[in-house]
Amino acid sequence: MTEIMTDEPARADAGRSGDRRGLVVVLLAVLLALLLVGHRVIPNVHGLGSLVDSASPLLGLGVPLLALAALLRRSRRALVAVLLPAIAWGLLHGGAWLPSATGGGPTGIRVASQNLRAGNPDPGATLTPLVEAGADLIGLQEVDGGGPAAPGLRERYPHRAAVSTVALWSRYPIRDSTGVDTGLGWTRALRAVVATPRGDLVVYVAHLGSARAGDTATRDDSLRSLARTVRADRADRLVVLGDLNTATTDRVFRPLTDLLRDAQADAGQGFGFTWPSPVPLTRPDHVLYRGLTPTTAGVLRTPDSDHRAVTAGFRW
Repeated sequence: MTEIMTDEPARADAGRSGDRRGLVVVLLAVLLALLLVGHRVIPNVHGLGSLVDSASPLLGLGVPLLALAALLRRSRRALVAVLLPAIAWGLLHGGAWLPSATGGGPTGIRVASQNLRAGNPDPGATLTPLVEAGADLIGLQEVDGGGPAAPGLRERYPHRAAVSTVALWSRYPIRDSTGVDTGLGWTRALRAVVATPRGDLVVYVAHLGSARAGDTATRDDSLRSLARTVRADRADRLVVLGDLNTATTDRVFRPLTDLLRDAQADAGQGFGFTWPSPVPLTRPDHVLYRGLTPTTAGVLRTPDSDHRAVTAGFRW
């Protein structure tokens, strides 16, 4: 009789080999899940923890890469392991893509913030998309002497307040404005009281200290200084517009998020990244608020700046 051979042992060996080959993917998936869940326990030495906090939304890019590696390795165990960082990322950041709970409805006032970029050859062109979007208030950072000019811009925004390199352009009267010390050694923030048709609105425009790799102390100190000023402000309705040089996921942002809400998180969709403008990877530009209800929030790409603009709409 002829003996019939089967390839079951060979298949079993191949399966075990595939699982062994997928072990590296499993380990990487577990490490990525731990990093997502525990990034805030990383010591903030030389800004390392702050950097990882700010980049945490981007860590989700590792999930499809690991899934692809698991498929190439033909490892079921690795594919299952990839679910760990996928679930962790979804719990932490997936809500940014869900429909907003407060968005929609009538909008009473529209605000925008734009870092113009020092040396911008045509700041008026940079602001044109914001004007066309119907912004009532525009907070500006890195404003060169004289401010932006464009046909009809000054007519549409007849009321202005400026301190150093920050400015507020408004369709409505500005009853009062003053510089705000953020501990930088020179004034790079302002507070203005805008008399809107629905009542007074306090608006801060701020450009906080820069953050460099391994050196975030200046930015951190200026953020805490701004938070102290906002905490002491008794205004019922308040908006902060500006380039704050960090993301809301950064642990050092907590002093502000304890006091104010984030319009993008409450009425926008997605992360709303703004920098660098061609391919944004983070969101240093913000619209924060209290005493209002956000109806819209978004990002506009504008020419001649390295930042995209942030926008939001509110109702009383």
